[in-house]
Amino acid sequence: MSPPAPARREERDSFGPIDVPADALWGAQTERSLRFFAIGTQRMPMAIVHALAQVKRAAALVNAELGRLDAAKADAIARAAAEVAAGSFDEHFPLLVWQTGSGTQTNMNVNEVLANLASRALGGEIGPGRLVHPNDEVNLGQSSNDVFPTAMHVAAALQARPLLDAVTRLRALLHARAEAWAGVVKVGRTHLQDATPVTLGQEFSGYEAQLGLADAALRQALPGVCALAIGGTAVGTGFSTHPEFGRRVAQRLAQDLGEPFVVARNAFAAMAGHEALVLLHGTLKTLAVALAKIAGDIRLMGSGPRAGFAELRLPANEPGSSMMPGKVNPTQVEALTMVCAQVLGHDAAIGFAASQGQLELNVYKPLIALDVLDSLRLLADATASFAEHCVEGLQPDEARMQALLGRSLMRVTALVPHLGYDRAAAIAHDAQARGLTLREAALAAGVDGEHFDTWVDARRMLGPA
Repeated sequence: MSPPAPARREERDSFGPIDVPADALWGAQTERSLRFFAIGTQRMPMAIVHALAQVKRAAALVNAELGRLDAAKADAIARAAAEVAAGSFDEHFPLLVWQTGSGTQTNMNVNEVLANLASRALGGEIGPGRLVHPNDEVNLGQSSNDVFPTAMHVAAALQARPLLDAVTRLRALLHARAEAWAGVVKVGRTHLQDATPVTLGQEFSGYEAQLGLADAALRQALPGVCALAIGGTAVGTGFSTHPEFGRRVAQRLAQDLGEPFVVARNAFAAMAGHEALVLLHGTLKTLAVALAKIAGDIRLMGSGPRAGFAELRLPANEPGSSMMPGKVNPTQVEALTMVCAQVLGHDAAIGFAASQGQLELNVYKPLIALDVLDSLRLLADATASFAEHCVEGLQPDEARMQALLGRSLMRVTALVPHLGYDRAAAIAHDAQARGLTLREAALAAGVDGEHFDTWVDARRMLGPA
């Protein structure tokens, strides 16, 4: 015998009746989206759902203040929204990203769930006989066209917090290592060839400065993300809502969530374009570029342990090979640089999607939301992991650095002020050709040994003469 079919109930919307699972908190429009947009496996990010719930909570309370919504219903909606925002009902938001470009179906998914929860809290039922209407009351004074981009911005602003914390932590670690290793002299390298000496601390000070530029750019972009489209309704005019609605919702969101949310100066721009998120993600791309450079350098300096640079000893977190015992690989670097590659790809997709707004609405919103939030989460996690499991445990191999420095021919640059470029170059070429040290080649060319030792002092080559 086949198992009995799951219980269903009938829901209705303006297109007529449709069956939904009996225990589902969603309604007809969510069910239609499930049936007509079975595309891929990527669900709408829960960060968007939770942000929408925060917006619905603020909207219900503001509508009650403005006398547009019954106080008891507003309170029930607000309480339900707080539970949804806390993640208590995530299983009732099954819609995929690849749906309508305005996010309408996810907005309605949230409206339907909140209407059913609020109805149940008021002593009513879920389904067609619910006491709270998803459109007329939960969505009062709103349109998907202003609510969904508002949720995108709220979610992005909140998701930026862990990334800012992770970047701050990594910068502090890099700064500490720059100071601790200020006296560790090593071979500098340009074009992956030997160059004049540097200290390990100088290199790490550069990494901290690179990260600092990206960090500053990210922080400068966030105020634009905190400008919300709420109150614009369908096309940006604010038709069908109270003139104070948008401002009050933004103010309440700012109070509740601790971010400086305000209404966008121009609702038409906030709905038809997404330049604020493009700018934000541009800073994430900059951060990814800086992180990839830093991680790549650490990978090179940690290469070995016998046949590479071997200047840094990487933390041995886990076995590096299923075949070669004792192998330690730069796995944190690999994870971080893969994340950076993903972020660069997201940036291309976001730029194209944001350029495709037509007239009063951009209809690539779910894609933009997915990729912005994915980049924020990936960079936050990968940066924190790289700091904790790689940078914090790095150890310099000073003996190895001294050995490589002693063999470097580019210390010959210190002879140029005394011998001239051409004679110094001849000494370097002779040393390389005959396998001599730079000192041996210089003495063979007639340079006094005491003078050589005075002139070719790596520590005197670490800054201006």
